[in-house]
This record gives sequence, C-alpha cells and structure tokens, in this order.
Amino acid sequence: MIIRIEPESDIPIYTQLTNQIIEGIANGEICPGDSLPSVRAFAADLGMNMHTVNKSYHELEKRGIIEIVPKSGAVISPIKDLNPSSYQRIAAEFRPMVAEALVLGMNTERIQELISSIILNIKGQN
Repeated sequence: MIIRIEPESDIPIYTQLTNQIIEGIANGEICPGDSLPSVRAFAADLGMNMHTVNKSYHELEKRGIIEIVPKSGAVISPIKDLNPSSYQRIAAEFRPMVAEALVLGMNTERIQELISSIILNIKGQN
C-alpha cells in the first residue's frame, strides 16, 4: 500500500495516515488479520515522527479498526457488524457535509450518485 502524505494540507498528518489506512482496508489492499508495521518502522518508512504514527494507530484502535496487541503490534480487526455508536459517529460526520451539499444545490439523487461513485472508486470499480 502506498501512503501519500500532503504536508501542506489543512488535514493533520495523523488524520491523513488514518484515512489512508482505512481506505486500504476498504479496497482490500489490507485485510483483516494483517499486521501493520511497527510504529517505529512505519514512521521511518514514511519519514515522519513516531508520535504521529502512534496517534494514528490509537485513533484506528478507538474506532475498532485495529487491535493493538502489546509486543505483537497492530493487527487489522475482523469485519463485524456496525455497532450503534460507530453508526452514530459516522452519521454525525456525514450530516454537515450533506447539509452543505444541499445548500450548494445538490439534490438527493445527486448526493446518492456521488456516494455511489466514491464507493466504486475506493473499491477500484470505476
């Protein structure tokens, strides 16, 4: 998996890393049960601070996407049913973007087409 970090972006580096790992899992480049590199090795490979990678890993763990096993590292969690708190968090994150799309003139069908297009793009089916 290739990680591309944009240092000039307004998005924090740890968030960029978190998002790219999630996308790698979503598109099948990384599978449940796979191990992520150690914090130290990943930081060295990416040329970033270890604390940045550590923050990303802890964010992924908090979301239930990885499990951090002491002395074994970070492992991609098995896919499971979406729990209510994760559903609520995702809905809360979508809400302002959907509201902005509506304010900018997108109708329901166009928003749904955009979401479908993004899903196909992530899965490499476009």
